[in-house]
Amino acid sequence: MERSLNKMKNNNINSTRSDLVKDNELFHVIHKVPCGDTPYVKAKHAQLIEKNPEMAIVWFWKAINTGDRVDSALKDMAVVMKQLDRSEEAIEAIKSFRPRCSKNSQDSLDNVLIDLYKKCGKMEEQVELLKRKLRQIYQGEAFNGKPTKTARSHGKKFQVTVQQEISRLLGNLGWAYMQQAKYLSAEAVYRKARMVEPDANKSCNLAMCLIKQGRFEEGRTVLDDVLESRVSGADDCRTRQRADELLSELEASLPRRRDAEMEDVLGNILDDDFVLGLEQMTTSSFRSKRLPIFEQISSFRNQLVC
Repeated sequence: MERSLNKMKNNNINSTRSDLVKDNELFHVIHKVPCGDTPYVKAKHAQLIEKNPEMAIVWFWKAINTGDRVDSALKDMAVVMKQLDRSEEAIEAIKSFRPRCSKNSQDSLDNVLIDLYKKCGKMEEQVELLKRKLRQIYQGEAFNGKPTKTARSHGKKFQVTVQQEISRLLGNLGWAYMQQAKYLSAEAVYRKARMVEPDANKSCNLAMCLIKQGRFEEGRTVLDDVLESRVSGADDCRTRQRADELLSELEASLPRRRDAEMEDVLGNILDDDFVLGLEQMTTSSFRSKRLPIFEQISSFRNQLVC
């Protein structure tokens, strides 16, 4: 009888322990917090559970300095710093410590840098990084000759195609040129982006470039494609609202002479180093692992400058 009671007691203890382990595992799954007691785990716990970003940064630094998941610690710390308006510090951290990170993590660190440069208004740095990444794709370095690569966002993995990556980078490059008032360069990039992966947002940005140059009829034609749902994504309410606003801006600008729209000389200068580089890409033969993403840019540029 006593032996039977002890056995039942032990079974209850084991069952309780098993339940605790399962609850612990479920907790980490739900909150996307890794298991363990390392500096990186403590940083993620401070970030996601305690909602204490300052403490999270302290633990991320400890993780980097002790070699604990340096790839993830550096990237996650930069993201938290950006949320705290400490983007300049995040940029310096990535530049200083990325040599400690693996080769596979460099692409994701570049993407964080692009966002940080955008946040800080460092347009020149953003443009140069975007150009470099586009050249890497052309040279077959970014995807290793494969049509897709694995990316991660919010803890989830997904596949990104070459066309999607090119479209994203060109969209960011066009936006950066617009912030520099280089509207002709932005126009060339957005037209290329639409050839790779057309959508309503790129069309709106292209229309804005044309409006800024005083080319109102061309801008109206592009906006008509959005408002008449002839491009992907045109059904999105915010995109249609933006297209309506741009059309109103265009209508209000019509009485003005085109010369009045050309006051900023920067808006009419192509970024020759990059665009001419694209021309050279189009005249060279592509290797099997390269993708002809820059074809027809030469003839398009000649049309613009005539």
